[in-house]
Amino acid sequence: MLKRSRLTLALSAAAAVLCGCGGAAASPAAAPSTAVQDKKRQFETVKADCMKQKGFTYVPYVKPEKQESDQERELASGDYAAMRAHREKYGFGIFSLHIYPKELGDPAQDPNVKIAGALSPSQGEAYQQAKDACTGVAGKQVLGLTLKSGIDYYSQLAQAHKRAKAAELDGDPELVSLAGSMATCLKGKGYTVSDTRPTAMAGRGETAFMEQQSTLGREQQGDLPDRPKMTKDTKQFQMPTLTPEQARPYLAKEIKAALDDLECGKDFYAAYTPRETALQRQVNDRFAF
Repeated sequence: MLKRSRLTLALSAAAAVLCGCGGAAASPAAAPSTAVQDKKRQFETVKADCMKQKGFTYVPYVKPEKQESDQERELASGDYAAMRAHREKYGFGIFSLHIYPKELGDPAQDPNVKIAGALSPSQGEAYQQAKDACTGVAGKQVLGLTLKSGIDYYSQLAQAHKRAKAAELDGDPELVSLAGSMATCLKGKGYTVSDTRPTAMAGRGETAFMEQQSTLGREQQGDLPDRPKMTKDTKQFQMPTLTPEQARPYLAKEIKAALDDLECGKDFYAAYTPRETALQRQVNDRFAF
């Protein structure tokens, strides 16, 4: 049960970080600078030294940066044709993960996942406690942050995204107007829209389908009794186990919703997405994420 709850935790943390609202990122962020990469390496090195002092093996791991493709740049700019082509195949990127795991998943493997996975439940708990403590040490020394745990790191990162986007995007008159027009269009197509703020409109589709997927996860697995404690800023999602055949009907509905969302939000995304991408990179850089 320990390993399953950690997977659930990783999913919830990643969702919070990427969107700041519980959904998946609408567009990729630009690659970090060399200075940010150096800070990431410092963060990981301090964490590894701390873990060694506590008697645990931890490999300093910084995800290798890949060359950004033309399609990724177009998606990050809010280009309509690129977004439509992407959504025609992947929808919002939720149920498609069960069908195209190699395309949408992260091919880079953190060696520490394998190290932790080989431990007994009691050893795993001790390892996680040590890792949380060492995250606090590295956070203070390298980033100037007071961190209680790895989850606290993701929670603070998610809140920083949320604050930056609310301040810069939700109050922008042009984006507010475009988001309102998008909401009216979606309501006309039969969709429920409860929040018309620009950030809410950008994440509404991803959030809805992540919640649907999480419902399936809870139906399969039940509530996880040993799940780590979530904060008010970190939402818990449970990933179900689905074969490609089982996932396809869900993806078909997701693709339909994603295309309707794009048609109604064509002008909105063209204005919103480039600014969101820039803000996301700025915040990620501050946290060496």
